[in-house]
Amino acid sequence: MDFLDFENNDLYFDDPMSTDDKALLEKAACAYPSKKTETLLLELDARLTDNLAILVALYRFYYYQHRYQDGLAILSRALDISAGMLGLNVSWKDLTEFHLGKCVFVSMGLLRFYMMAMKASAYILLRTGEIEPACLKLKKIVELDPADQFGAAFLYRMARKKLSAKQAELNAIDNLVRY
Repeated sequence: MDFLDFENNDLYFDDPMSTDDKALLEKAACAYPSKKTETLLLELDARLTDNLAILVALYRFYYYQHRYQDGLAILSRALDISAGMLGLNVSWKDLTEFHLGKCVFVSMGLLRFYMMAMKASAYILLRTGEIEPACLKLKKIVELDPADQFGAAFLYRMARKKLSAKQAELNAIDNLVRY
């Protein structure tokens, strides 16, 4: 599957937005990094529920503020919303190439968004030290993207090394405690 095929695809930021909402989004961007940015983005989120462009803006705000748990919550919403739009009725843990094949007929751009949001959430999990759940997400992406068009393979290898090192450390502690 060519995830990099961009022909005839709507992207998450192509959703229509009123002039007032666009102005509010611009105002939020100009207010960065003040607290006003978050207030404006949350106001937009309340007005335009399920708008992926607003969720991406909120995620980026939280990410650059190092508010990773807030960012994860936004990514979770983005995954749920995009899964619904794609007609995915399974957890990311149960995704197969068959499911992705069906999604292509809905929107390749939206499928790409879903996969990138999944990779972003795995990255944030790595940043917060939650290595095992990050590995699970990255492994799933690598399984679904054998050509590594999303670039998740390197992150997965790195996460597995960290997980192995953590396990070795725990084993060493266990050995010390036993004796």
